[in-house]
Amino acid sequence: MITYLTSLDQQVLLAINGLHTAYLDQAMWLVSSRLSWLLILLAFLCTLRGKGWRHAALAILAIALTVLVADQVSSGLIKHLVERPRPTHEPALAGLVHTVNGYTGGPYGFVSSHAANAFGVALIIGLMMRSRTALWALVAWALLQCYSRVYLGVHYVGDILGGAIVGLLAAWLVGWLWGKAHRHWPQKVSTYNFTPNDGRLIAHAVAVTTISIAILAALLPIAAPNPS
Repeated sequence: MITYLTSLDQQVLLAINGLHTAYLDQAMWLVSSRLSWLLILLAFLCTLRGKGWRHAALAILAIALTVLVADQVSSGLIKHLVERPRPTHEPALAGLVHTVNGYTGGPYGFVSSHAANAFGVALIIGLMMRSRTALWALVAWALLQCYSRVYLGVHYVGDILGGAIVGLLAAWLVGWLWGKAHRHWPQKVSTYNFTPNDGRLIAHAVAVTTISIAILAALLPIAAPNPS
């Protein structure tokens, strides 16, 4: 079974990675960048205006804690326990994986910290805002980020699934701790009263980010193309 799943993971990876074009190389490179979250997080900060400094600080702390747990469990723990080579470091795939700008990532890929962080942030914001609009927009963005990691050849789909689970569990844990703290200290740790407009603002930020990347990918040249 393990051999079959490994083979399937490699086949799917090569199929997605093999769809490369100059435009998609640039687009997926931009999607995968940590800076691609900037507008989305700024939009979330805007939704905190008028809700009090304590609430704002707790919301930022919740996101930071989710990312910290997701990142440390995925990169600091699981990757070093499992030690599964990334596709770009797998001898059996030598010469078969197309890379962009010479990027190959670290030696191990299971689980994906990108997937863990993306899904963790999506869920914790969705839990705080209680907005399906924001949640599904962020889930779509997380899926695009995960696709970019497979496209760039640095993660298998199995790495992505594992990372998504870690991120969702991290967000659930932080949300559970928040609820528990609220029950003990309702005056200091209260729930938020986000509006439907707040959720739509997040969704619009995701849409603007995606469209901006699509346009920039057509305008910016690949810095150091690395054809397969």
